[in-house]
Amino acid sequence: MIPEAREVHLSRKDRKVLEACCRSPVTLQRDLKRARIVLLAADGRSTRSIAKEVGVQPRIVSLWRHRYADHGLEGLQDKPRPGKQPIYTKTTDKRILKLLDKPPLQGFARWTGPLLAEALGDVDVQYVWRFLRSHKIDLVARKSWCESNDPNFTAKAADVVGLYVAPPAKAIVLCVDEKPSIQALERAQGYLKLPNGRALTGQSHDYKRHGTTTLFAALEVATGKIIATHSKRRRRVEFLDFMNSVTAAFPNRKLHVILDNLNTHKKNEDWLKAHPNVQFHFTPTSASWLNQVEVWFSILQGQSLSGTSFTSLKQLQEHIDAYVNAYNDRAEPFVWTKKKVRQRRFKGRRITQL
Repeated sequence: MIPEAREVHLSRKDRKVLEACCRSPVTLQRDLKRARIVLLAADGRSTRSIAKEVGVQPRIVSLWRHRYADHGLEGLQDKPRPGKQPIYTKTTDKRILKLLDKPPLQGFARWTGPLLAEALGDVDVQYVWRFLRSHKIDLVARKSWCESNDPNFTAKAADVVGLYVAPPAKAIVLCVDEKPSIQALERAQGYLKLPNGRALTGQSHDYKRHGTTTLFAALEVATGKIIATHSKRRRRVEFLDFMNSVTAAFPNRKLHVILDNLNTHKKNEDWLKAHPNVQFHFTPTSASWLNQVEVWFSILQGQSLSGTSFTSLKQLQEHIDAYVNAYNDRAEPFVWTKKKVRQRRFKGRRITQL
């Protein structure tokens, strides 16, 4: 049954608005139909005739006639709808976060989505995954860190960073360290063609050892260039022999040498007395990452050593020497971007960072 038709009286202002709405090419169809219904109703048309012309049910015409008569143009807008009540709320999110702070179920190494859903009991696993993605929580990716317990961390770190950021005038800053026991492994090399047509480089699991070499390296901070030599062992005598070659490469220059806390790097007072132009600077305990030559060792491993095969120790050493020469031709200094030394707490433990 159609309710009794309401009379519609349009003001000049409302008529202009509705007519403009009908003429506009960007008006939504629902808004266009509502405007036409009100305009036709204001002209004295019956509900059924309006419904036939606009192409809607008579009850729809009656609805918008009443809505305009009661509320004006605002009545032609959709009323807010409450929608479906969410199953999971912020309380659920807090429960998930609280559970992540606890150790996983007995026998498991880490939490997974299904394990979290099982432990919660009333939360679907798909919601658990959505929540983790929205908060950028990755349960698989793992990070490791080394916490320095050096009581003089701040002073030592500031000393090293100061050499990077504001090196002394007319002095050379060098980062020195060694990469020990680089193996000359002989592996079968080649390409693997997969059933789907892809071709990948590969190597056999079997290998033959041809000895190891220890690489001593010094990185010049200002230029990024490398001085490197090979040695069979990693003793104090080999370290000081390398330092002799480094000082010979920079005659009559003040050298500031950044080293880690390896025992062979310390207690070399006699050598330092014989070389007054050289000053050693040590990174804090368990913070050798402050030494920029460690970055170069990572580059060496990725670009020169990984996935290679050597039939002799000499071939390995010549291979590294060739890479050092090629690297020096295009060497650029590393840019140190952090300037402040600070400390922060991480889950109840003190983690020291730059």
